[in-house]
Amino acid sequence: MLVKTFAAAVHGITATVITIEVNCNKGVQFFLVGLPDNAVKESHERIVSALQMNGYQFPRRRIIINMAPADIRKEGSAYDLPLAVGILAGAEILEDTKLSQYMMMGELSLDGSLQPIKGALPIAIKAKEEGFKGIILPEQNSCEAAVVEGLEVLGAKNIKEIIDFFSGKSDIQAVHIDSTEYFFSSQQHFDSDFSEVRGQENVKRALEIAAAGGHNIIMVGPPGSGKSMLAKRLPTILPPLTLNEALETTKIHSVAGKLSAHTSLIAQRPFRSPHHTISNVAMVGGGSFPQPGEISLAHHGVLFLDELPEFNRAVLEVLRQPIEDRHISLSRARLAVDFPASFMLVASMNPCPCGYYNHPTRPCVCPPGTVQKYMNRISGPLLDRIDIQIEIVPVPFEKISEQRLAEPSADIRLRVVKAREIQKKRFEDNAGIYCNAQMGSKQLREYAVPSEEGLRMLKNAMQRLDLSARAYDRILKLARTVADLDDAEDIKTFHIAEAINYRNLDRESWGM
Repeated sequence: MLVKTFAAAVHGITATVITIEVNCNKGVQFFLVGLPDNAVKESHERIVSALQMNGYQFPRRRIIINMAPADIRKEGSAYDLPLAVGILAGAEILEDTKLSQYMMMGELSLDGSLQPIKGALPIAIKAKEEGFKGIILPEQNSCEAAVVEGLEVLGAKNIKEIIDFFSGKSDIQAVHIDSTEYFFSSQQHFDSDFSEVRGQENVKRALEIAAAGGHNIIMVGPPGSGKSMLAKRLPTILPPLTLNEALETTKIHSVAGKLSAHTSLIAQRPFRSPHHTISNVAMVGGGSFPQPGEISLAHHGVLFLDELPEFNRAVLEVLRQPIEDRHISLSRARLAVDFPASFMLVASMNPCPCGYYNHPTRPCVCPPGTVQKYMNRISGPLLDRIDIQIEIVPVPFEKISEQRLAEPSADIRLRVVKAREIQKKRFEDNAGIYCNAQMGSKQLREYAVPSEEGLRMLKNAMQRLDLSARAYDRILKLARTVADLDDAEDIKTFHIAEAINYRNLDRESWGM
């Protein structure tokens, strides 16, 4: 008897329907075709044990299973469930009348219990697009898939529940989640706040500008000056995620297997902080079967690189293209996938190996030329993509001991959201541009034109401070954002003056 069950294969953050065709005839052989990897082939042993532990015998038939389309490689153990159900239906142990209405995915343990899978959300989205009535998944993935409206999501603990469901002996309770209410109720809950930061008003102002314009930022200061503390609070002032942004971010984390069992939607912007020993593949994604890396897990959020010069030079260089293109393309011999990677880069570093160059009270003990050599670990092209470069000095005791709370994140966030709304309206006719940091030369000439007085100030600053040519566009972008925060249509002289102060690390003027 020939029966069909339906599963899915995930490539990138999208899914493809896989039709599992099971043909049972007289005989005792077992064939599994359709480009399965070793994990799929090993499903035979797991299925045999799972069925025996739940009172069923593996059919003693000649079983041929084809996983179509046969030219797409099938990987992982998540095909155990549709294979097992197909085998039982092909052997006429259970009815196949409802099989065509449901997509199934799940890994079987030897006792028949179901283990969670990766990529449940994109699989559920595909099931809805293809017109399936519902999807059957391990119970741990049910909240994740229930985000998709109009799809019946059935979460099961073991294969016995699913066999009884298809046999008509019992029902599985569908999972329902009000994803919109959950999403908006979770957006304002943060574990940290800018009100906890003592002093560092100039750095908080720089972070506000970075958030308002989507600018990348690097903070340079001695150990203990608050670089990491400030960076971790940046997501609290970024504009809230939209539902579409949350869905896209959740899909990436679902594919990577980073969602917890009771998470349906990621409601807050992600904050990723990889260790400096990270490899190229872990940073941008990849592998034999490409998985998203840290830059994709930081999509619509913040990628924080602490102690930037300590990262491998090759790892930093692979960031250059994703920062500009806001996606990463990974090509392999058999397939090519795209992962989104629109993130804000926030970096921090010591000013020199000893950490005390330009310190107000402690002397730097580094030999001559060491500071410049230390800075040279970061390439010019990467530094060129960082709009804001700011120095941090230690907070004096008087500020640390203050009991008065500083301005809370909620107040700063209101100003940031207002500035982003101005930019959204400004770039509504420019596809792919949503904030000032994404402006190209054309947009700069149209929206960031300084006055004659401002132009003279910029010229004098570039000559006196020996700023590089690449600093010109960055200063204009920053000045445009500062003007947006002031709700000013034109860029004023003091906007340019403030923007100039955020170019501290231009090579000609640093470490000399």
